[in-house]
Amino acid sequence: MSVRPNKLMLKRSFIVMVIVVLCLTLISSSSLVRIMIVKGEEYQAKASEQQLYDSLITAPRGDIYDSNMNLLATSSPAWTVYLTPNGINKLDDPDTAEQIRKTISDGLSSILGMEYDEIYELTQKKSYYVIVKKKIEQETVEQIRQFILDNEELEIASYIGLDETTKRYYPNDSLASTVLGFVGDDNQGLAGLESYYDNELTGVAGRVVAAKNAKGTDMIFSYEKVEEAKQGNSLVLTLDSYIQYVCEKYLDIAVEQEQIKERGAVIAMNVNTGAILGMAVSGDFNPNEPFVLSAEDQAIVDAITDEEEKSAKRSELLNRQWRNKAVSDTYEPGSVFKIFTAAVALEENLVKANSTFTCNHSYIVAGRKYHCHDKKGGHGTQTLQQSISNSCNPAFIQIGQLIGTDTFSKYFEAFNLTGKTGIDLPGEASPYYHEDRGPTELASSSFGQTFNITPIQMISLAATAVNGGYSVTPHLVDKIIDSDNNVIESFSNENRRQVVSETTSATMRTMLEYVVENGAKNGIVSGYRVGGKTGTSQKMSKILSTGNSHLYIGSYVGIAPIDDPEIAVFVMLDEPSGANYYGGIISAPVGSKIMTDILPYMGYEPQYTEEELEKISVSVPDVTGDEISAAKTKINSSKLSYKVIGDGETVVKQLPEAGNSVYNGGMVILYTEESESQTVTVPNLIGLTAGEVNSAAASAGINVEFSGSISSSTVLSYDQDIKAGETVSLGQIVTVYFRDEASADMAENDVSE
Repeated sequence: MSVRPNKLMLKRSFIVMVIVVLCLTLISSSSLVRIMIVKGEEYQAKASEQQLYDSLITAPRGDIYDSNMNLLATSSPAWTVYLTPNGINKLDDPDTAEQIRKTISDGLSSILGMEYDEIYELTQKKSYYVIVKKKIEQETVEQIRQFILDNEELEIASYIGLDETTKRYYPNDSLASTVLGFVGDDNQGLAGLESYYDNELTGVAGRVVAAKNAKGTDMIFSYEKVEEAKQGNSLVLTLDSYIQYVCEKYLDIAVEQEQIKERGAVIAMNVNTGAILGMAVSGDFNPNEPFVLSAEDQAIVDAITDEEEKSAKRSELLNRQWRNKAVSDTYEPGSVFKIFTAAVALEENLVKANSTFTCNHSYIVAGRKYHCHDKKGGHGTQTLQQSISNSCNPAFIQIGQLIGTDTFSKYFEAFNLTGKTGIDLPGEASPYYHEDRGPTELASSSFGQTFNITPIQMISLAATAVNGGYSVTPHLVDKIIDSDNNVIESFSNENRRQVVSETTSATMRTMLEYVVENGAKNGIVSGYRVGGKTGTSQKMSKILSTGNSHLYIGSYVGIAPIDDPEIAVFVMLDEPSGANYYGGIISAPVGSKIMTDILPYMGYEPQYTEEELEKISVSVPDVTGDEISAAKTKINSSKLSYKVIGDGETVVKQLPEAGNSVYNGGMVILYTEESESQTVTVPNLIGLTAGEVNSAAASAGINVEFSGSISSSTVLSYDQDIKAGETVSLGQIVTVYFRDEASADMAENDVSE
């Protein structure tokens, strides 16, 4: 007999069921509240991490152009190789996962030049995105893509990815490298203009948000959102690539010839605006490979056995090659600073150009004796103009005493020698000087010793002295433009401050031209009116610390055209260890070479004197294609000689080619038949007078072109562009460089009592 539930039992069962349902509902609701509200953001973030792939699109840096819009720095496409290890970790078959790890590690280590173990470790990480290597180029990318195709059966594409980014590229390798600087792995500026204008050059990064599968790779036909990257602004410099090349070329030659131990620097600047046209520092680097040392420096590092010392030395040498000596190093300027002392004395009406000063080889100030470089008893009585040309220390000590410490300090500040120039480069050094000058400090300062300034300050000072008396702010960037070439910002030199009068400036121009014509003759540029001043200073602090008394800096500043100045060129050679160390002998010729090349390039036509016309080279006429008789007539009328090779009746080739310059009386080789050029050996043309060089060249069958002044008997050749012993074509032009070995501009602080 079955027992049927009564109403009470049914009621109780229903109540129990309701309670159970309510409890389950409450538990579920609590869990949902916890998941959706209490920890909603946390779980949402985890879900997004698992389901979405969020990556940045690197913004290309702005370009850097020279003043003629020639590209100096740009950003080219590059790629970042990454792995998605979580995709491998989630594979059900551990053997398959291990095979994939080994295959990836083996393939990428070979392609990327990395260690196998390093990549294998990355494949084990618990992450959806692990960078393997940045900034790889197209060729390497193609190898990786082929590697992926070759391992299609393992679905390698699911675990290796390539993100497109950019890589900084400098088309001209080391040209202006200390000025341009370089960038780091993340495209941030680390030196030079790249660092100073990093904010302007850096663009706005884009972004890609895309859905991905359980393996961590992109899903086809799925959600994707792209925010495009915005390129940074570009810089248009005042720098001219050709002028920069010329500055670097002749600086490097001088550093090698004069055996310069502590590098050298050259600055070419527009004296009216402060625009830097060229800035060269010897011992530069390739910004495409900024962490690669020169072969010489690397040998120094390799010779060190202690790893800690080796690392320290490498860092020291890297920072040395990146350092811009023209703005980051200070030095005692020496006699070139007499430009300042003369300008101040003129401006204060304390002296005139014809004021006289007496030099008896020495001068005593506060019981301290200062010597003149003239060892024959001094310069005697001389005018101010003669004093600056003779670079006479006693005369300038007397001028300094006339000025006095207060006035000297006032103009020291007015010429902006108490602070930085404000040039748009990082790491500009501050000057060092005596704030409270006594009589002896004033005496030494008057001829450029016992204080330190930077090369950029020195050329700025010279510019002020000759440009009408206005201060200029040296700068490298002319304007900043956006990706559509719209000008965002441009440099303005409207707020110029007058430091000395136009009258003083005009007198300084006259005196500096006199200096080059009579004292600093190695600064002469044939066909042009040039002014300048040389300087030679001792490195007193280093002499005292090392005991080595033969530590000098030779410098020179040249200005052209001196009647209406536009350009100044400053040359500094630090610690020459060769036979010569005077700035007038080692630095002035560098300035002359640079001016000789760039003045015609800037549009200035040479105007030769009758004396110069007799000595200068002449242009070779074009006779190719002419009959022999006509060719001979043209060559004779050009005051050149000729030599005919072959039995033909028409000139088929000539050496030198038309338009080249050769010395008066030089030889043109006329080939009348197609044949190989005859060759000769270049003789040694160094240490000779102009006449001796010409005779030796004629005997050897080569032509010569002279560079530098050849106006006195003390002028000798000191270099030739094609070395002795080299084999060249008959008639080849060899440029021979001359300088006056009698030049002297010593400003040493040699106190004997």
